[in-house]
Amino acid sequence: MINNEAIESAAQRIGGKIVETPLSFDADLDVYLKWENHQKTGAFKVRGALNKILALESWEQERGLVGASAGNHGLGVAYAARMVGAKATVFIPENSAQNKEEAIIQLGATVIKVPGGYSNAEKEAQSYAIRRGATWVSPYNDEQVIAGQATIGLELVRQIQPFNAQSCLIPVSGGALIAGIGLAFQSKAKKIKIIGVQSENAAFFYSLYHYGTQKEIFEKASVADGLSGAVEWHSITIPIVRSMLDDFVLVNEEEIEKAIAYAWYRYNEVLEGSAAVSLAAILFNKAKAAKSILILSGGNIGKEHHRKICDRWKDYW
Repeated sequence: MINNEAIESAAQRIGGKIVETPLSFDADLDVYLKWENHQKTGAFKVRGALNKILALESWEQERGLVGASAGNHGLGVAYAARMVGAKATVFIPENSAQNKEEAIIQLGATVIKVPGGYSNAEKEAQSYAIRRGATWVSPYNDEQVIAGQATIGLELVRQIQPFNAQSCLIPVSGGALIAGIGLAFQSKAKKIKIIGVQSENAAFFYSLYHYGTQKEIFEKASVADGLSGAVEWHSITIPIVRSMLDDFVLVNEEEIEKAIAYAWYRYNEVLEGSAAVSLAAILFNKAKAAKSILILSGGNIGKEHHRKICDRWKDYW
């Protein structure tokens, strides 16, 4: 059960091992910006992975840790595994960003590439964990992972004083981030609109939220690669997200790229595509929301890729 006690326990467990990321306010857009690209490993995912792995029994850690990832969860698992002295194996799609793959390896994890997209990598990883008797660390379908991501919500409540935010726009993939932040706001009795944002090219959770199915979704390549892949049918995030969201919107590839460039030219901040979707939703009026919090979930984008995107849209802003 992911209650206030579980979220506070997560904050204590990972406290001092992660960064309390900065928050800024843009008066022109009327938004708060939560910069998770300043987090350890460059993305929010380390919060959930670290909380999960630190909460394991020592024998569960010693069996070895297995994760599946488009990149950032793999970094979190590798980072946490190194901290506790465990072996980590991370399954990634064959088309994963090279900078993320290299960073996972540098943290000491074994990387196994899987043909196809994220969903294939997840299935292969789960089968591998069962065969090897290793400990599976889901990027979203896990109470401890969700509680770890919820610590962002606790930080926001502390950072915004008085708390005057009216809405929060959050990138969505498997749903742990938005579920955790929403639960944290509920635990602190903050009445705030929760709005999910996803890429049009991988609108799996968007379809689950609006239509109750993801069967008709055909995934295309996206600059928001971290939001790719279908959601496990039995994932605990599905009922949580469907019960708490006020809206769920989509942004397209051009809008995401323009948001990446905007963050660079306006704030001198590097955002990956998955993080830029919440900013894109505001810049292109996809969400009707005043005094919003934008969760900018990470900055792990290849330098050359980032440069090309910013050059492409330098005259737009």
